[in-house]
Amino acid sequence: MRKSQLVLLYRVMLAITLCAISFLATTNMQVPVAKDINDKINHLAAFYTLALLVDFSWPKKDFLGLKAISLLGYGLAIEIAQYFLPQRNFSLLDLGADAVGLLLYLLSAPLLRNIPLLSMRFKTGEE
Repeated sequence: MRKSQLVLLYRVMLAITLCAISFLATTNMQVPVAKDINDKINHLAAFYTLALLVDFSWPKKDFLGLKAISLLGYGLAIEIAQYFLPQRNFSLLDLGADAVGLLLYLLSAPLLRNIPLLSMRFKTGEE
């Protein structure tokens, strides 16, 4: 698969993931898998996944800067929305868990270069 096709695939996966996370963050439905896992781990995993997908969707841009700030802004927007929902609440701890997920992605990115399926993101050349 060419790098440009992979970028498109990552962008589609990012859109789907953003929709799923936004739904889960605002619904009053109980989702068994998400409910059984510690809430902070849910945040950490969600934002690690978002970080990977955003980084892989725009491989020519560094992760630090606009990508990380945009994701933290998204996390803050979720918390603000939850403030206005009767079944949810605003939590700075949740926002902190989001930031930890981004940090863990940043720390693990060098290791991802060694995974064949993911290594293409780090190669220079055709996008």
